[in-house]
Amino acid sequence: MFGLPVNAMPSKSFSILPLVFAIAAGALVPGSVSFAAPHNAAKAAAHKKPAADAAASAPVAGETAVAGGSPALPAKAWLLMDFDSGQVLASANADEPLPPASLTKMMTSFLVEQALRSGKLKKDDLVTVSQNAWCRGSSTESCMYLPLNSQAKVIDILRGIIIQSGNDASKAIAEHMAGSEEGFAKLMNAEAQRLGMTHTHFANATGLPDPAHKASARDLAILARAIIRDSADYYPIYAERDFTFHGIKQGNRNALLYTDPTVDGLKTGHTEEAGYCLVTSSKRNGMRLITVILNTNSAQARADETRTLLGWGFSNFEKETPIQPNTAVATAKVNFGKVDTVTAGLGSPWTVTVPRGQKLQTAVQLKPELEAPVTKGAVIGKVVASSNGKPVGEAPLVAQADVERAGLMLRTWQHVTKLFGK
Repeated sequence: MFGLPVNAMPSKSFSILPLVFAIAAGALVPGSVSFAAPHNAAKAAAHKKPAADAAASAPVAGETAVAGGSPALPAKAWLLMDFDSGQVLASANADEPLPPASLTKMMTSFLVEQALRSGKLKKDDLVTVSQNAWCRGSSTESCMYLPLNSQAKVIDILRGIIIQSGNDASKAIAEHMAGSEEGFAKLMNAEAQRLGMTHTHFANATGLPDPAHKASARDLAILARAIIRDSADYYPIYAERDFTFHGIKQGNRNALLYTDPTVDGLKTGHTEEAGYCLVTSSKRNGMRLITVILNTNSAQARADETRTLLGWGFSNFEKETPIQPNTAVATAKVNFGKVDTVTAGLGSPWTVTVPRGQKLQTAVQLKPELEAPVTKGAVIGKVVASSNGKPVGEAPLVAQADVERAGLMLRTWQHVTKLFGK
């Protein structure tokens, strides 16, 4: 991740339009270096080490329910997830903890977004840039270029984290929210635990190398799904192609934002240890897929492998509706009610993602010993969809009508008949 030295900071905004046009024409794919100043690109090339290029050169085959298998990708770990259900459609080494580089910042931005949602933070709150957070112009890290001891609005900091992958922005907001980056890492790990990220541990807010700082492909997909689902007001920022702050215009390093109109996020990452990483979301014809590529050997490779995985996923999976809305799915027995039964149905439309051409089976599970009163809309069971004997999704079943509790005499009679098994 590269940027401008502080002493070379321009006073006027510079543009990346020529690069964007080149991308559109297929002339190049933007990577970590593509959007830095020209003299830094040369400097970055001079510092490039062979180890990063050699990472994950052997294709890794994945596991999937699709006949014929999934593509083999030259990444150390990768994953394809259906957004709606959270179902993993294909993966390789999905639970191996690996260095996530700046993919870490998805958790940093998510915590900021949730604090904005809850009111703990306001968009116009000012964040102070400490000596520790300040980016000193190193050519080996990405920066938003927040001046030392300056202040910036939370919403600008958030854009600096997501679009520019600013280490300075990440550290500054960490200190603002938790007093220190170490304290913020505790918040990150608590949130990871809440989300079910079982193979992840954060040591910092940036993703800079640390032996204890790891995340798995599955966990990063879980995090991406949470961002899309729970940060709807701020998720469009992940699709923004550039951001100008302090007179410096920097572009988003996610090449697919420039070449695939169905892609609307999320985050790139790169260090020598982590290789080139990318988490992506794409929505086509009502189906959203999330991909994770970890430890591949170039910015071009992470984009190409993501394209391959998305193309394969959309070609091999489809949305199915196991049960139509407003359909009576089952009849549940009700004890001690004015009526003995209540109809169970879907509370909302339900779709699942399955391999194309596979048939679905459904099985109903109702709550035993259901007692009145029952309120219309109350969950009284669930229906599970399976394909080839494997569960692929489930939906709650709700009562389609109110059931009032019976009077004392009727309840007494029902107790007696139940006691004698009648």
